[in-house]
Amino acid sequence: MRYATRRNLRVVSPSMIGQERYITAGGQLIRASVRHGTGVPLVLCNGIGASLEVLDPLVEQLGCTVVRFDVPGTGGSPASPVPYGFPYLAWVLGRVLSKLGLGAVDVLGLSWGGALAQQFAFQNPRRCRRLVLAATGTGALMVPAHPRVLAKMVTPRRFSDPDYAAKIAGELYGGTVRAHGEDVARLFVRQLHAGSKVGYLHQMLAGAVWTSLFGLPAVRQETLIVSGTDDPIIPVVNAHIMNALLPHSRLHLHSGGHIDLVHNAAELAPIVEQFLNESGVRA
Repeated sequence: MRYATRRNLRVVSPSMIGQERYITAGGQLIRASVRHGTGVPLVLCNGIGASLEVLDPLVEQLGCTVVRFDVPGTGGSPASPVPYGFPYLAWVLGRVLSKLGLGAVDVLGLSWGGALAQQFAFQNPRRCRRLVLAATGTGALMVPAHPRVLAKMVTPRRFSDPDYAAKIAGELYGGTVRAHGEDVARLFVRQLHAGSKVGYLHQMLAGAVWTSLFGLPAVRQETLIVSGTDDPIIPVVNAHIMNALLPHSRLHLHSGGHIDLVHNAAELAPIVEQFLNESGVRA
């Protein structure tokens, strides 16, 4: 398999991507992938509507064991028969990790997945060692994007229509893709399974009724917040708010946009790994 970046085109072997499994947990059939490496496993929680393949460029840059999964209704995971909330999905994720034989993990959440990562940390204070929150916010109570940007998020069309994805990429995601919208289109085409409209709706509903704003001061995990100063979806002010509320957090700002963690993984992945590999935890 291949993926394109603005710098090069590289061949990705199956061993770099990971071994796939289908796991039944909490009444859901979840498609998961484990790429073995070193250190504490890192669980990646993806953005809304995206399957685990979209994270390939980031996974290639990481040396640790990486666990990815498709939430119900995205990628290879069938849609849930009923809507769900983040507490339920965090519980399902915990069951998936247990069936994979994993105990303590680090968790990285990107965009919508950042809400799931925060919820997992709330519910699993001992199991979640460290937390990375990238291009994300506090849910329903946050500084929102411009209505013009939000309108483009209403449907999952960008995941199934490459021309449309390339056309809106710059305005929607900002950062390095403003001049490379075709890279986003190629990235989304990597998805082996098209998500369902029902699954996308369930994800939107979960985000619409959840907030971490009042719970962040209780988070005990060391947390790295990664935010782009040119992020149209999650304005950077949200990162500053989270950094002020989280008791053990640090903020890394970069000049990119919403999906630079994937599109510009060569620059940002080392920042994440340096944080995860640090010794010592504050009391």
